[in-house]
Amino acid sequence: MKKNFVAAAVAAIMSVGVAAPVFAETPPNMLVIANRIDDIKTLDPGESFEFAGSDVSRNVYEKLVNFDPLDLDAGYQPELAESWEISEDGKTITFTIAEGHVFSSGNPVTAKDAEFSLRRAVLLDKTPSFILTQFGLTADNVEETIKATDDRTLVLTLDKPYALSFVLNCLTSTIGGIVDMASAMENEVDGDMGNDWLRTNTVGSGPYKVVEWKPNESVLMDLNPNFHGDKPAMERVIVQHIQESATQRLQLERGDIDVARNLSPEDVAGLADVEGVKVVDELRGRLMYFSANQKKELMADPKVIEALKYATDYAGMSDSFLKGQYTVHQAFLPLTFLGALEEKPYSYDMDAAKAALAESGFPDCGPIKISVRDAQERMDIAQSLQNTWGQLGCDVELIVGTGAQTLDRYRAREHDIYLGAWGPDYPDPNTNAGTFAVNPDNSDEAGATGLLAWRNAWGIPEMSEKTLAAVVENDTEKRKQMYLDLQREHQKTSPFGIMFQQIEQNGMGASVENFVAGGATTEVSYWVITK
Repeated sequence: MKKNFVAAAVAAIMSVGVAAPVFAETPPNMLVIANRIDDIKTLDPGESFEFAGSDVSRNVYEKLVNFDPLDLDAGYQPELAESWEISEDGKTITFTIAEGHVFSSGNPVTAKDAEFSLRRAVLLDKTPSFILTQFGLTADNVEETIKATDDRTLVLTLDKPYALSFVLNCLTSTIGGIVDMASAMENEVDGDMGNDWLRTNTVGSGPYKVVEWKPNESVLMDLNPNFHGDKPAMERVIVQHIQESATQRLQLERGDIDVARNLSPEDVAGLADVEGVKVVDELRGRLMYFSANQKKELMADPKVIEALKYATDYAGMSDSFLKGQYTVHQAFLPLTFLGALEEKPYSYDMDAAKAALAESGFPDCGPIKISVRDAQERMDIAQSLQNTWGQLGCDVELIVGTGAQTLDRYRAREHDIYLGAWGPDYPDPNTNAGTFAVNPDNSDEAGATGLLAWRNAWGIPEMSEKTLAAVVENDTEKRKQMYLDLQREHQKTSPFGIMFQQIEQNGMGASVENFVAGGATTEVSYWVITK
């Protein structure tokens, strides 16, 4: 039987000391986190595209450029690439790889590893591949467009002269993680470039390596002994899948965990007078939205969608069970991003909702199935929608599943309504515009699962052209206005009901310092945390 390292580590925590203390205490060099991690489908950076998986990847894989967790406002910084140059025509970027970075396998990081990692991400053609293929990188041309000319030089050739900041921001996403080519190819099966092996194993040059991942249960990370940077204070990180807020709060109060990441507003309030704990608020880029599958006749009626938007109690939810954790926001760009639209054209108005429904082809509404992840705040939102949409005469049923189950259904375009969250992959407005407002090929064969417009079968060739024009606009003010105009059009015509932007409230021990969830741009960074 495979040894359960996580269970052993937690047991060790609980056995510290001769006499049983009133409160447990985690070891000073170990970070124990409670979080919902049932959305992790893979650890391969070329395939990972879920929130909890991205947290793991950020701490395991380095990238050409990345964010300093203690200075996110500074933007991308050199990491594996110590410098870069752009050609006169703006299409070629030449990176110089820094010396001294070493994979957890013991192999040094070279430009050949970067070449392999970016090429395989395109060739694997998994969900996040569009982040790279949007630059004209394809399976047919990667040998010419992604090329290591020696161990320290990587040349990236694009199809257009995109703004350099746009390209580099994209490379900070999870898919930009650089893997050890030798280790991946040693574990290749049937030409998969190590994909099957890397789904459950990690071999990066970041501060940590994954020792064990038990799906829907836990992730255990230990230090990468070859990490080039300063040794992190947290030598072991344990992330436990704990679904219920009340359980996370109880374990935090007892000292069994250091950080609770999914506390309800009620449990946050309950910690106010608890000695030895604190709550840290952080505005994130994550949006909560519902979307309607345009393959379904009822959902394809724009007046039905308008009615559902007006029949949503935005303020009621944000002022009650979402209080302090989500602010009403109705545009696809989160606050802090260039061109973020603050206008909120929809409010709970049952008269307007009924009037819109009366003008639709379905004045009596009909059956609606909401696909929702079994997570407390999402279930609360779904139940609110079930109630208020029910007042329109809609027969609303909740289809509840794990994060992975609901995502699979969504990506297969099998839903009626999907209730979910979306977070930016890189700190450029195209990160959301390119998925909410781009879908030039609406065919099933396109398989563009990374595009939310495609997942909802919303074919928008004209809006796609406007969105793609914005990524090559170098005048910042003009580009900002293009995104403002896009969002206003999107609010009126799209099958998306964008409702909230997240304010993450993390409960943690009073001694925990430098816990940065990632702001609106990236993910949590365990290596800077102390306690």
